[in-house]
Amino acid sequence: MQPTMSGTFRVLPGRDDGEWLFLDVESADPTYLPRSGHDAAGVADLEPGYRVDAAVEWRDDDPVVVDLDVRDGTLFEFVDGTDTVFEAAEETWLNARADNAGMNADVTYGTDGDANGVVYTFAEQGGERDLFAEFRDGVRPLDPLIARLAEGEEPPFEVFVIRPAAEPFVIVYLVIEKGGLLANTVRDTYDCPRADDAE
Repeated sequence: MQPTMSGTFRVLPGRDDGEWLFLDVESADPTYLPRSGHDAAGVADLEPGYRVDAAVEWRDDDPVVVDLDVRDGTLFEFVDGTDTVFEAAEETWLNARADNAGMNADVTYGTDGDANGVVYTFAEQGGERDLFAEFRDGVRPLDPLIARLAEGEEPPFEVFVIRPAAEPFVIVYLVIEKGGLLANTVRDTYDCPRADDAE
């Protein structure tokens, strides 16, 4: 009998373009697997940020996805080294500095007065820690932030993790409406178009 594992996972980029990282949403345990060669259909069509129910079987130490169901088509985008910091993020960071806080959050609103997102700023850590990489690689899961937003809003969302080149903080922007005006504006600003086949 082959060893198997099943659960709910957040899909993240792997260590290269041919790999996915399945991050267990409960334990945060990582499983790296190739994007092709699986029994279940749709593995190659996943996108970073998707929340999936999956069953994985190990065959000769190679993980094979045998069952897959996309539960939530939230999208993650990781933008590193940008020169652009949008105003809401800058204000959130300045408020954090004024309060001598390492993290701060604020709700953003559209022109209609309705909330359209939540922006977080996190101070970069000293030493060898790389906060941006920790978000990208699942060392610091984004799911607690997403779960907080989902208490009042219905996924899927779009989540942007942004590291400005000349600032000592990382931005995490949770946009409520996937494919909406704000998400499209952020993508245009940071030149990160949405995948054509993203659900």
